[in-house]
Amino acid sequence: MPSQVSKAIPNGAGAGARRFVFLLLDRFTLLAFASAIEPLRIANRVAGKTLYSWSLAGEGGETATCSNDTAFKLDMGLVEISREDVVLVCGGIDVHKAVTRPVLSWLRREARRGATIGGLCTGAYALARAGLLDGKKATIHWENQDGFLEEFEDVRLTKSVFVMDGTRWTTAGGTSSLDLMLKVIAADHGETLANTVADQLIYSTIRTDQDTQRLSIPTRIGVRHPKLSQVIQMMESNIEDPISPADLAEHVGMSTRQLERLFRRYLNRSPKRYYMELRLSKARNLLMQTDMSVINVALACGFTSPSHFSKCYRSHYSTTPYRERGTQSGPGGGPGSAPAARLSI
Repeated sequence: MPSQVSKAIPNGAGAGARRFVFLLLDRFTLLAFASAIEPLRIANRVAGKTLYSWSLAGEGGETATCSNDTAFKLDMGLVEISREDVVLVCGGIDVHKAVTRPVLSWLRREARRGATIGGLCTGAYALARAGLLDGKKATIHWENQDGFLEEFEDVRLTKSVFVMDGTRWTTAGGTSSLDLMLKVIAADHGETLANTVADQLIYSTIRTDQDTQRLSIPTRIGVRHPKLSQVIQMMESNIEDPISPADLAEHVGMSTRQLERLFRRYLNRSPKRYYMELRLSKARNLLMQTDMSVINVALACGFTSPSHFSKCYRSHYSTTPYRERGTQSGPGGGPGSAPAARLSI
């Protein structure tokens, strides 16, 4: 039986209350949604009055199911809203399939009427498909960035936890929605209230739009070696045109042999192998997140020969790029569905 978000505040309650309309796309991510709606509830409770109200919207207007298969009863379908409302699109798994023509038409219409529109987690994809992020700064979960960059060249994608560019807001997913909402509460009602809400949530480190969503390289690899981190950063920034081990070593003031020993000691693989794994990881993202041809994916990841790309891919993933792409089609599939299903949080 569908569960319903308990709403302490009825629609339209409270004179001057700011309303948020959460557009729940099919298989949206619950954590990103909860991290956005809970600060509003707590702000009302702490303030002792209705500062915010909210409604749940979705295509069909009946129920929406999140990625953990919990169903939520909706308040409304894709109906006209007030231009003063803030729309937050909650995305998640299979966002390419969830962004339908009616959803895109609704977003464009409300944007023309002047509404502030944001995307939580992969919700940024919906905004970009609707053309609402052209020329704007935005962010999306790091696992989805490769495909997003290829598909939406006019969007100024960042790695920030959240971005507020005028009336277009985006978050990277997970608890980044919480940081965005604390920023909104502080702007609306002051830092003291926002900090009190954070305390209620046991959230001791509020991030800003200057914070990046991924852990630092030393933290990610579990090694704090400045030159190793510098080389890995160079590798990650040069996937399409790989840099030779000799040039990498020269850049950090080492010999090629010293660089080889450094990687073997800390990462148990050669620099060449580590670089290859980074390139193949991006290739897999592009195969799953975009409709790019296998040849174009190969070129985007620094492989000049499709046969060499296929051989390397098979060696690492035990399948070919063509079969990998094929597993994303058919019932329940489609290019771009799998990474969001596995990794968007």
